[in-house]
Amino acid sequence: MTQDRVLPGVALMLAFCVLAPLLDVAAKLAAATIPVGQVTLARFVVQGALMLPLALILRSDWRMSPRMAGLVLLRAGFLVLSTYCFIAALAEMPLADALAIVFIEPFILLLLGHLLFGDAVGPRRIAASIVGFAGALLVIQPAFATFGLVTLYPLGTAFLFSFYMLVTRAMSTAMQPVAMQLHTSLAGIALCLPVILWAEGSGIAMLDPVMPQGLAWLWLFGVGFWAAVSHMCMTYALRFAPSATLAPLHYFEIVVAVALGYLVFGDFPNAMTWAGIFVITGSGLYILMRERAVARQGTTA
Repeated sequence: MTQDRVLPGVALMLAFCVLAPLLDVAAKLAAATIPVGQVTLARFVVQGALMLPLALILRSDWRMSPRMAGLVLLRAGFLVLSTYCFIAALAEMPLADALAIVFIEPFILLLLGHLLFGDAVGPRRIAASIVGFAGALLVIQPAFATFGLVTLYPLGTAFLFSFYMLVTRAMSTAMQPVAMQLHTSLAGIALCLPVILWAEGSGIAMLDPVMPQGLAWLWLFGVGFWAAVSHMCMTYALRFAPSATLAPLHYFEIVVAVALGYLVFGDFPNAMTWAGIFVITGSGLYILMRERAVARQGTTA
Protein backbone atom coordinates (compact mmCIF):
# COMPACT_ATOMS: atom_id res chain seq x y z
CA MET A 1 0.00 0.00 0.00
CA THR A 2 1.72 3.17 -1.18
CA GLN A 3 1.79 6.37 0.84
CA ASP A 4 0.01 8.35 -1.88
CA ARG A 5 -3.00 6.02 -1.55
CA VAL A 6 -2.99 5.87 2.25
CA LEU A 7 -3.14 9.66 2.70
CA PRO A 8 -6.41 10.11 0.73
CA GLY A 9 -7.86 7.24 2.78
CA VAL A 10 -6.89 8.95 6.03
CA ALA A 11 -8.32 12.26 4.78
CA LEU A 12 -11.62 10.62 3.84
CA MET A 13 -11.85 8.84 7.18
CA LEU A 14 -11.30 12.11 9.03
CA ALA A 15 -13.99 13.65 6.81
CA PHE A 16 -16.34 10.87 7.93
CA CYS A 17 -15.57 11.63 11.58
CA VAL A 18 -16.46 15.30 11.03
CA LEU A 19 -19.55 14.72 8.87
CA ALA A 20 -21.17 11.80 10.71
CA PRO A 21 -21.87 13.88 13.86
CA LEU A 22 -23.62 16.44 11.63
CA LEU A 23 -26.10 13.67 10.83
CA ASP A 24 -26.61 13.21 14.58
CA VAL A 25 -27.07 16.96 15.12
CA ALA A 26 -29.65 17.14 12.32
CA ALA A 27 -31.46 14.11 13.76
CA LYS A 28 -31.56 15.62 17.25
CA LEU A 29 -32.88 18.94 15.91
CA ALA A 30 -35.49 17.16 13.77
CA ALA A 31 -36.61 14.89 16.62
CA ALA A 32 -37.53 17.96 18.67
CA THR A 33 -40.69 18.40 16.55
CA ILE A 34 -40.86 15.32 14.30
CA PRO A 35 -41.63 11.74 15.47
CA VAL A 36 -38.62 9.44 15.60
CA GLY A 37 -40.07 7.02 13.05
CA GLN A 38 -40.62 9.82 10.55
CA VAL A 39 -37.04 11.09 11.00
CA THR A 40 -35.79 7.53 10.41
CA LEU A 41 -37.83 7.28 7.20
CA ALA A 42 -36.49 10.65 6.03
CA ARG A 43 -32.93 9.35 6.29
CA PHE A 44 -33.60 6.59 3.79
CA VAL A 45 -35.76 8.70 1.46
CA VAL A 46 -33.16 11.46 1.13
CA GLN A 47 -30.24 9.05 1.03
CA GLY A 48 -31.93 7.00 -1.69
CA ALA A 49 -32.72 10.13 -3.72
CA LEU A 50 -29.06 11.19 -3.53
CA MET A 51 -27.64 7.75 -4.30
CA LEU A 52 -29.87 7.08 -7.34
CA PRO A 53 -28.27 9.61 -9.73
CA LEU A 54 -24.81 8.61 -8.48
CA ALA A 55 -25.57 4.96 -9.23
CA LEU A 56 -26.78 5.91 -12.71
CA ILE A 57 -23.70 8.04 -13.42
CA LEU A 58 -21.36 5.27 -12.27
CA ARG A 59 -23.46 2.67 -14.10
CA SER A 60 -23.57 0.48 -11.03
CA ASP A 61 -24.68 -3.10 -11.46
CA TRP A 62 -28.23 -3.37 -10.08
CA ARG A 63 -28.56 -7.12 -10.44
CA MET A 64 -28.92 -9.26 -7.33
CA SER A 65 -29.26 -12.95 -6.68
CA PRO A 66 -32.12 -14.05 -4.37
CA ARG A 67 -29.56 -14.62 -1.60
CA MET A 68 -28.11 -11.12 -2.06
CA ALA A 69 -31.59 -9.57 -2.07
CA GLY A 70 -32.28 -11.29 1.24
CA LEU A 71 -29.03 -9.94 2.68
CA VAL A 72 -29.89 -6.43 1.46
CA LEU A 73 -33.26 -6.64 3.22
CA LEU A 74 -31.61 -7.97 6.39
CA ARG A 75 -28.93 -5.25 6.26
CA ALA A 76 -31.59 -2.57 5.82
CA GLY A 77 -33.61 -3.99 8.71
CA PHE A 78 -30.69 -3.78 11.10
CA LEU A 79 -29.85 -0.25 9.89
CA VAL A 80 -33.47 0.91 10.25
CA LEU A 81 -33.67 -0.38 13.83
CA SER A 82 -30.23 0.96 14.82
CA THR A 83 -31.07 4.37 13.32
CA TYR A 84 -34.44 4.44 15.10
CA CYS A 85 -32.84 3.57 18.45
CA PHE A 86 -30.14 6.21 18.11
CA ILE A 87 -32.54 8.99 17.07
CA ALA A 88 -34.81 8.02 19.98
CA ALA A 89 -31.80 8.36 22.29
CA LEU A 90 -30.79 11.72 20.80
CA ALA A 91 -34.31 13.06 21.35
CA GLU A 92 -33.66 12.87 25.10
CA MET A 93 -29.91 12.49 25.70
CA PRO A 94 -26.85 14.64 25.01
CA LEU A 95 -25.10 13.73 21.77
CA ALA A 96 -21.74 12.80 23.34
CA ASP A 97 -23.31 10.53 25.98
CA ALA A 98 -25.34 8.59 23.43
CA LEU A 99 -22.42 8.24 21.02
CA ALA A 100 -20.05 7.11 23.77
CA ILE A 101 -22.37 4.20 24.59
CA VAL A 102 -22.66 3.29 20.90
CA PHE A 103 -18.86 3.07 20.72
CA ILE A 104 -18.93 -0.26 22.55
CA GLU A 105 -19.90 -1.64 19.11
CA PRO A 106 -16.30 -2.70 18.24
CA PHE A 107 -16.24 -4.92 21.33
CA ILE A 108 -19.59 -6.48 20.45
CA LEU A 109 -18.40 -6.95 16.87
CA LEU A 110 -15.24 -8.67 18.10
CA LEU A 111 -17.25 -11.20 20.13
CA LEU A 112 -19.86 -11.75 17.43
CA GLY A 113 -17.11 -12.29 14.86
CA HIS A 114 -15.71 -14.99 17.11
CA LEU A 115 -19.08 -16.66 17.68
CA LEU A 116 -20.40 -16.45 14.11
CA PHE A 117 -17.26 -16.55 11.95
CA GLY A 118 -14.78 -18.26 14.23
CA ASP A 119 -12.47 -15.22 14.32
CA ALA A 120 -9.57 -15.70 16.74
CA VAL A 121 -10.07 -13.77 19.99
CA GLY A 122 -7.25 -14.03 22.50
CA PRO A 123 -7.41 -13.36 26.24
CA ARG A 124 -5.94 -9.87 25.87
CA ARG A 125 -8.68 -8.75 23.51
CA ILE A 126 -11.33 -10.34 25.72
CA ALA A 127 -9.91 -8.43 28.68
CA ALA A 128 -9.90 -5.19 26.66
CA SER A 129 -13.53 -5.81 25.71
CA ILE A 130 -14.48 -6.27 29.37
CA VAL A 131 -12.70 -3.02 30.23
CA GLY A 132 -14.52 -1.32 27.35
CA PHE A 133 -17.88 -2.48 28.68
CA ALA A 134 -16.87 -1.19 32.10
CA GLY A 135 -16.17 2.18 30.48
CA ALA A 136 -19.61 2.10 28.91
CA LEU A 137 -21.11 1.51 32.36
CA LEU A 138 -19.41 4.70 33.55
CA VAL A 139 -21.44 6.54 30.91
CA ILE A 140 -24.63 4.50 31.30
CA GLN A 141 -24.90 4.68 35.10
CA PRO A 142 -25.32 8.47 35.50
CA ALA A 143 -27.24 8.68 32.22
CA PHE A 144 -29.66 5.99 33.44
CA ALA A 145 -30.21 7.92 36.66
CA THR A 146 -31.11 11.00 34.60
CA PHE A 147 -32.86 9.60 31.52
CA GLY A 148 -34.10 6.20 32.68
CA LEU A 149 -34.80 3.49 30.11
CA VAL A 150 -33.96 5.88 27.24
CA THR A 151 -30.33 5.04 28.04
CA LEU A 152 -30.92 1.55 26.63
CA TYR A 153 -31.57 2.95 23.14
CA PRO A 154 -27.89 3.64 22.28
CA LEU A 155 -27.02 0.24 23.73
CA GLY A 156 -29.55 -1.25 21.30
CA THR A 157 -27.94 0.76 18.52
CA ALA A 158 -24.54 -0.75 19.34
CA PHE A 159 -25.86 -4.32 19.11
CA LEU A 160 -27.99 -3.72 16.00
CA PHE A 161 -25.20 -1.87 14.18
CA SER A 162 -22.85 -4.75 14.97
CA PHE A 163 -25.20 -7.13 13.16
CA TYR A 164 -25.46 -4.59 10.33
CA MET A 165 -21.67 -4.61 10.01
CA LEU A 166 -21.55 -8.41 9.97
CA VAL A 167 -24.11 -8.55 7.14
CA THR A 168 -22.14 -5.85 5.29
CA ARG A 169 -19.03 -8.00 5.69
CA ALA A 170 -20.85 -10.93 4.09
CA MET A 171 -21.94 -8.73 1.15
CA SER A 172 -18.83 -6.61 0.61
CA THR A 173 -17.16 -8.79 -2.03
CA ALA A 174 -20.31 -9.37 -4.08
CA MET A 175 -21.81 -5.88 -4.50
CA GLN A 176 -20.45 -2.45 -5.41
CA PRO A 177 -20.54 0.12 -2.56
CA VAL A 178 -22.84 2.59 -4.38
CA ALA A 179 -25.27 -0.14 -5.41
CA MET A 180 -25.23 -1.51 -1.86
CA GLN A 181 -26.03 1.92 -0.42
CA LEU A 182 -28.83 2.49 -2.92
CA HIS A 183 -30.42 -0.92 -2.45
CA THR A 184 -30.21 -0.55 1.33
CA SER A 185 -31.90 2.86 1.13
CA LEU A 186 -34.72 1.49 -1.03
CA ALA A 187 -35.15 -1.51 1.27
CA GLY A 188 -35.17 0.85 4.27
CA ILE A 189 -37.99 2.88 2.68
CA ALA A 190 -39.91 -0.33 1.98
CA LEU A 191 -39.60 -1.31 5.65
CA CYS A 192 -40.33 2.12 7.19
CA LEU A 193 -43.09 3.51 4.98
CA PRO A 194 -45.81 0.89 5.76
CA VAL A 195 -45.21 1.38 9.49
CA ILE A 196 -45.52 5.17 9.24
CA LEU A 197 -48.67 4.92 7.09
CA TRP A 198 -50.17 2.47 9.57
CA ALA A 199 -49.32 4.77 12.50
CA GLU A 200 -50.89 7.87 10.94
CA GLY A 201 -53.59 9.13 13.24
CA SER A 202 -52.82 6.45 15.83
CA GLY A 203 -51.54 8.90 18.42
CA ILE A 204 -48.34 6.85 18.90
CA ALA A 205 -45.96 9.69 19.68
CA MET A 206 -42.83 8.13 18.18
CA LEU A 207 -44.48 6.97 14.94
CA ASP A 208 -47.54 9.10 14.12
CA PRO A 209 -46.32 11.41 11.31
CA VAL A 210 -46.76 15.18 11.34
CA MET A 211 -46.34 17.89 8.72
CA PRO A 212 -42.86 19.43 9.18
CA GLN A 213 -42.77 23.15 9.75
CA GLY A 214 -40.08 25.69 8.91
CA LEU A 215 -36.52 24.54 9.55
CA ALA A 216 -37.71 21.01 10.30
CA TRP A 217 -37.61 20.37 6.53
CA LEU A 218 -33.93 21.34 6.52
CA TRP A 219 -33.16 19.07 9.49
CA LEU A 220 -34.90 16.12 7.80
CA PHE A 221 -32.94 16.71 4.61
CA GLY A 222 -29.75 16.99 6.65
CA VAL A 223 -30.30 13.58 8.23
CA GLY A 224 -30.29 11.87 4.83
CA PHE A 225 -27.71 14.15 3.22
CA TRP A 226 -25.06 13.78 5.94
CA ALA A 227 -25.76 10.04 6.15
CA ALA A 228 -25.12 9.63 2.42
CA VAL A 229 -22.03 11.85 2.28
CA SER A 230 -20.37 10.56 5.46
CA HIS A 231 -20.87 6.88 4.68
CA MET A 232 -19.59 7.31 1.14
CA CYS A 233 -16.47 8.94 2.63
CA MET A 234 -15.94 5.88 4.81
CA THR A 235 -16.63 3.48 1.94
CA TYR A 236 -14.05 5.09 -0.33
CA ALA A 237 -11.57 5.58 2.52
CA LEU A 238 -11.47 1.80 2.88
CA ARG A 239 -10.60 1.55 -0.81
CA PHE A 240 -7.51 3.70 -0.34
CA ALA A 241 -6.23 2.52 3.02
CA PRO A 242 -6.48 -0.67 5.09
CA SER A 243 -9.02 -0.80 7.91
CA ALA A 244 -6.22 -1.32 10.45
CA THR A 245 -4.88 2.12 9.52
CA LEU A 246 -8.26 3.85 9.52
CA ALA A 247 -9.99 2.28 12.52
CA PRO A 248 -8.12 4.24 15.24
CA LEU A 249 -9.15 7.48 13.53
CA HIS A 250 -12.81 6.60 14.09
CA TYR A 251 -12.53 7.69 17.72
CA PHE A 252 -12.03 11.26 16.50
CA GLU A 253 -15.80 11.19 15.92
CA ILE A 254 -16.35 11.38 19.69
CA VAL A 255 -14.24 14.56 19.87
CA VAL A 256 -16.30 16.16 17.10
CA ALA A 257 -19.54 15.02 18.75
CA VAL A 258 -18.53 16.60 22.07
CA ALA A 259 -17.66 19.87 20.32
CA LEU A 260 -20.92 19.98 18.32
CA GLY A 261 -22.98 18.97 21.34
CA TYR A 262 -21.54 21.89 23.25
CA LEU A 263 -21.73 24.44 20.41
CA VAL A 264 -25.25 23.56 19.23
CA PHE A 265 -27.02 22.28 22.36
CA GLY A 266 -24.88 23.56 25.23
CA ASP A 267 -24.23 19.99 26.44
CA PHE A 268 -20.87 19.09 27.95
CA PRO A 269 -20.01 15.65 29.37
CA ASN A 270 -19.60 15.37 33.14
CA ALA A 271 -16.55 13.83 34.78
CA MET A 272 -18.03 10.32 34.86
CA THR A 273 -18.89 10.46 31.16
CA TRP A 274 -15.40 11.72 30.29
CA ALA A 275 -13.91 8.85 32.26
CA GLY A 276 -16.09 6.39 30.36
CA ILE A 277 -15.11 7.95 27.01
CA PHE A 278 -11.40 7.63 27.83
CA VAL A 279 -11.79 4.01 28.99
CA ILE A 280 -13.82 3.02 25.90
CA THR A 281 -11.39 4.79 23.57
CA GLY A 282 -8.31 3.33 25.26
CA SER A 283 -9.74 -0.20 25.21
CA GLY A 284 -10.75 0.13 21.57
CA LEU A 285 -7.33 1.38 20.55
CA TYR A 286 -5.69 -1.49 22.45
CA ILE A 287 -7.83 -4.02 20.57
CA LEU A 288 -6.80 -2.39 17.29
CA MET A 289 -3.14 -2.63 18.30
CA ARG A 290 -3.60 -6.32 19.05
CA GLU A 291 -5.30 -6.81 15.66
CA ARG A 292 -2.27 -5.23 13.96
CA ALA A 293 0.16 -7.33 15.97
CA VAL A 294 -1.69 -10.56 15.13
CA ALA A 295 -1.89 -9.56 11.46
CA ARG A 296 1.87 -8.90 11.37
CA GLN A 297 2.59 -12.25 12.99
CA GLY A 298 0.38 -13.98 10.44
CA THR A 299 2.11 -12.21 7.57
CA THR A 300 5.54 -13.12 8.94
CA ALA A 301 4.49 -16.75 9.36
